[in-house]
Amino acid sequence: MNKAINTAADVLTLSPVVPVVALDDPEHAVPLAEALLRGGISTIEVTLRTPAGLPAIERIAAEVPDVVVGAGTVTEPGQAELVAKAGARYVVTPGSTPKLLDDVESAGIPYLAGVSTVSEAMALAERGVTAMKFFPAEPSGGVPYLKAIAGPLPGLRFCPTGGISVETAPKYLALANVGCVGGSWLTPKKLLDTGSWGQVEALARQASALG
Repeated sequence: MNKAINTAADVLTLSPVVPVVALDDPEHAVPLAEALLRGGISTIEVTLRTPAGLPAIERIAAEVPDVVVGAGTVTEPGQAELVAKAGARYVVTPGSTPKLLDDVESAGIPYLAGVSTVSEAMALAERGVTAMKFFPAEPSGGVPYLKAIAGPLPGLRFCPTGGISVETAPKYLALANVGCVGGSWLTPKKLLDTGSWGQVEALARQASALG
């Protein structure tokens, strides 16, 4: 049964790993979502990096309702409203400029805004936001960085994304200020291109066990 998603904090509880995928073919959207669901992953972040992103979100929302579909790589005003109308249940941004945040908030669905500095995280906290994306995680300091900011920013929790693998994910998930991680390793392009949904399901099952 689909979970109620009312806040960004709720997004952090959907799965220990949020699959981040850039689809080239919207026909792959439904079988991909179904494979992830069979493997125990009930959410997917479909990025807007390709033209297939928006129609893929529409298809997953309509045909695989037990998967909570989010829209990633939202970078421009107007995109949040567009993906919300397509059926996205949450929005993910790589950064957090004031103009973009204003626009995303107006769309009326939860969002994980990207931060990579203490000042950016504090600026979001001033807006009442306590759950956010840490991006790009590995290049920005990774686990040691998140450990270091836990003391001065005890009320904030993160979804680290960027450069994380199945081997490093448990180190992030062990941190008190991490709710989940984003990862593209569950949906490698070669498996999508060949329709290897059984292998995607196996990767999803491995990822879901990390929680």
